[in-house]
Parts: sequence; C-alpha cells; structure tokens
Amino acid sequence: MSERHDAVEVIVAKRDGGELDDSQIDWVVDAYTRGVVADEQMSSLAMAILLNGMNRREISRWTAAMIASGERMDFSSLSRPTADKHSTGGVGDKITLPLAPLVAACGVAVPQLSGRGLGHTGGTLDKLESIPGWRASLTNDEMLHQLEDVGAVICAAGAGLAPADKKLYALRDVTGTVEAIPLIASSIMSKKIAEGTGSLVLDVKVGTGAFMKDLDRARELAETMVALGTDAGVRTVALLTDMSTPLGRTAGNALEVRESVEVLAGGGPEDVVALTVALAREMLRGAGREDVDPADRLTDGSAMDAWRRMIAAQGGDPDAELPVARHTEVVTAPSGGVVSRLDAMAVGLAAWRLGAGRAKQGEPVQAGAGVEIHARPGEHVDAGQPLLTLHTDEPERFERAKAALESGFDISETAPEPQPLLLGTVG
Repeated sequence: MSERHDAVEVIVAKRDGGELDDSQIDWVVDAYTRGVVADEQMSSLAMAILLNGMNRREISRWTAAMIASGERMDFSSLSRPTADKHSTGGVGDKITLPLAPLVAACGVAVPQLSGRGLGHTGGTLDKLESIPGWRASLTNDEMLHQLEDVGAVICAAGAGLAPADKKLYALRDVTGTVEAIPLIASSIMSKKIAEGTGSLVLDVKVGTGAFMKDLDRARELAETMVALGTDAGVRTVALLTDMSTPLGRTAGNALEVRESVEVLAGGGPEDVVALTVALAREMLRGAGREDVDPADRLTDGSAMDAWRRMIAAQGGDPDAELPVARHTEVVTAPSGGVVSRLDAMAVGLAAWRLGAGRAKQGEPVQAGAGVEIHARPGEHVDAGQPLLTLHTDEPERFERAKAALESGFDISETAPEPQPLLLGTVG
C-alpha cells in the first residue's frame, strides 16, 4: 500500500465520522512531519477533525505522536520540583512576568517556554525583549543551569520540541481550522508535556479579548487539556478567567514590563496581583509546596530578587531604563459618569495598530507602543478626563488605533455589577 493511499484512508475515516486507531494517528503525524503527507492532505484531515471531533483516546494519542516527533526535556536532575503555567492569551496578560520569579522565590523551578505575539494578543518574549540586553534563546544546558541557579527561566522553545506542532500550527492558521478544540488542546499540551514539567496550571481565558468567547467552549477546551495532562502523567489543573476587560492598566511590551515590576515591588493593579497569586498557589499545590504563601514573597522582596537574577542571567539589565514611545495621544471621556465597559478586544486591536503587535510571524514590534488605561470599569470619570493614553513611535498610527476604540468603552450613570476574575476551575 502506498503512503499516499494511507493518507487518503485516514482522511476518509475521519471525514465519515469514524475513529482513528493508534497506528493511523502515529503514522499520519510522523509522515506529515517528514513531508510524506502533503499540506493539502493534512489540511483536509484537520478540517475533518474540526467538523467531527476526536474522543479522549484519539486526542491523547495524537498529542503523544506530536511529542514523539521531537525531543523531550528532562528536569529530574534539578534539586527542586518543577511547575509551569500556560495562558491561552489575552490583552494586558503580563502574568508570566511576575509569576515565574514569584514561584521560584517559593522554592519551585519554573521552566517557562513562551512565544511571540500574533494579532491582538501580546507575546511574553516580545515584552521581555524590551529590556535592554535580554535574550530569548537559550540552549538546553543553559536552561537547566539557570533553573538550578535562579529557579526560573522564560525563553523561546527550541526547534526540537514537537516539530510536528510547529508545522501543523502554521497550516491551521491558513486553512480555517484553528478553532478545532482537539487541535488547540494537542498543540498546547504537546509542547508543555515535551517540556518535561512535573505539574502544569492552565489559564484559559474567556471573553471578548480571548480566543474562546464563551464559557462553555472554554470549559470544553480546559477539560480536554486537563485530561491530556493527566493521561501523560503531568499534574494539571485549569483556571477559567475573565478576559472581557484588559488585565491591569497597560497593553504593550515595555508598558507591561513596567507594570509587572510594580507587582513584584509589592504594588501594581489589584487584578494582576490577584491572578498572579491565584496561579502561583495552584502551581505550588501541583509541586507539593503548599506550605509557602506566595503573597508573602511579593511583600518581602524575594520575588523581586528572583526577577532581577532571572533577567540578568539572560543578559538583561534589570536597572536599565525601558524604551518609551516617541509620541503619545490621550483619549478623553466624552461625558462624566462611571466607566461601565472597557472592551479587551478593542484595547488589544488599538495596541496592535499602534505597533505593539504583528500581523504575521517574523515582523518587528515596537517596544514602547501600546495603550495605558487610566480608568477601568467601576471607576468614575469627569467629561474631558483622560481615559487612555496611546503610545507609538509612528504618529500616523493614531487614527486607526482610535477607530478601534470608538465603540470599545461605555460611560454610564450607574456602576456596573463587579465581574469576577475567576470563573471556574477544572481538575
């Protein structure tokens, strides 16, 4: 039987609503990674998976096959347990920055392999690259050494981890199959399991600024990922968190680093602190270190010490001035009242249009660009008072950014019902 015939057989089985057996899954993922299965065949299979779904066994096997396409990291030589966090992405979501050093300060190593931003969601590596000298690429040996020495590392995933995922991710992006929950879950979890962490906390965002707009779909994704982690022997829990309003008061690379440092200094916005501490507690529980309260490490300065060591270990200067955009423009309140809505998607789009994000992979981003939020939902403003400050190096970007914000906020006479940040837990 020719290999090409095998690809058609697998596509037809899923197209007709059948289950793929283990050998079919192992073969098709491996053959696609090697280039034997063509892009058009894999996109056909991805669409069949999107339309007909996969059961738990199929998704688990698919994830295992993606992991098997590359190397697996091993942190068993470390003197402390490991825990990691993955967020499905949002606006102003700088949580990884204070979270990794905070958990390290509690005695748990954090191997955080992160990515770059695309579209309206910011990338952790782009944020950190606004720190002069900081570098995202480390060898596996450098990463292990830093985990033992500092306790936290935030770096780019090497090409060796789940190469099948990198290839399939690019294909899903251009074939309208990004939304398939089995493919989202296996994409995220193949990288996280291959990374070798002992426990994992997932932050699954829900709302306008998130990939998942409604709670039911977000819960389905969270349950699927928790099952994948559990099946692979990784202690996994997911928090469902609100992303209808941006996190904190900044969206943009250097702006978010500045806010993260405020959190590590014992200050910062209430929602950012609350989510950072909630995720830290889950990570410590997964690593068997419930005896430490992370909130104490924010106030006693040890989380800040870990941050400074983590940045310096990767060539960054923790004392350097962060880049500032050359131009700013203020958006003022058209009337007095209470801010009743600030839409995360609108703020994310504005930050992107100001130069904080990229439209396609490989494009440069502006370190200083983004949106600063002066009034959040529930806060009172007078007519003409600053609501937002827009930052960019290229003033011609202001008009399109302001257009994104036109219907992005409401000012009412009465305060809105306060929205909980934590919407549920899975696992």
